[in-house]
Amino acid sequence: MRITFLGIGLMGDPMVRRLLNSGYSVKAWNRTHSKAQALAEAGAVPVQQLDEAVRDADIVISMLEAGPTVALVLEAALPALAPNALWIDMSSTRQSEAQQFHALLAAQGRRFIDAPVSGGVGGAQAGTLAIMAGGSAQDFAQAEPVLAAMGRPTLVGPAGSGQVSKLCNQLIVGATLNIVAEALLLAQAAGADPAAVRTAIRGGFAESKILEVHGQRMLERNFVAGGQVKTQIKDQRNILAAAAAAGVTLPVTELVTQRYETIEQVYPQADHSAALLALERLNPGQRVGTAPDKLA
Repeated sequence: MRITFLGIGLMGDPMVRRLLNSGYSVKAWNRTHSKAQALAEAGAVPVQQLDEAVRDADIVISMLEAGPTVALVLEAALPALAPNALWIDMSSTRQSEAQQFHALLAAQGRRFIDAPVSGGVGGAQAGTLAIMAGGSAQDFAQAEPVLAAMGRPTLVGPAGSGQVSKLCNQLIVGATLNIVAEALLLAQAAGADPAAVRTAIRGGFAESKILEVHGQRMLERNFVAGGQVKTQIKDQRNILAAAAAAGVTLPVTELVTQRYETIEQVYPQADHSAALLALERLNPGQRVGTAPDKLA
């Protein structure tokens, strides 16, 4: 199977390596060609021109910054796409954008799956990403073995549904990050040891991956980006757009979005666990732990 991967960033690089480790042949393309070239030693074929990269590919996988970037790349690549090629967009976009991509490709005799992911760079490196796919059952059957090299794929509905599932994931992640930050700050301010409080409540109903991973990040004050604040705020705004389109109000998500807008102004490239920093700005004189902040 001929696979082309578009977008060799923090996530794309380890995802390509997982595909190569599973025995797939992969062409790699990135607007900054040196990032694709860095994968040559792992066995990928770096290609500088987009049309050359996608030509004759059975599956094209895109992992790009946002919907507008996906749209530009897709439209530029479309004339060179093989008939019946399957485009799998693993970027985080709006549901409406994914549906537009599906319609555009279908009109040209090509196929589309939106398959955003959760799990961050660590999940990409380990091949344990949660992959939420929207598309037809037939197309998913072709894509599933490829996606399984990178994580755990699940078909959640027709085209656009993958993005809805990712937004639901990010809704929970964004809110939980803020709640964990509030819990740790309250523990500190009230005279308890926040690290011991975290240990005490783990294993109970408050246990979560966020408490495990990002709670520890907050205690260590390690805000070096895994998932960036600017990405989280993009997701928050996409959640609210999806809610508006569906005719529902999400008051907690609106508040969480406001919190991330505050920290985005100061630390847009920090890890999204920097929700703690935004909370501390609301509470002058309060600070979790004594370690210096790690931001890069």
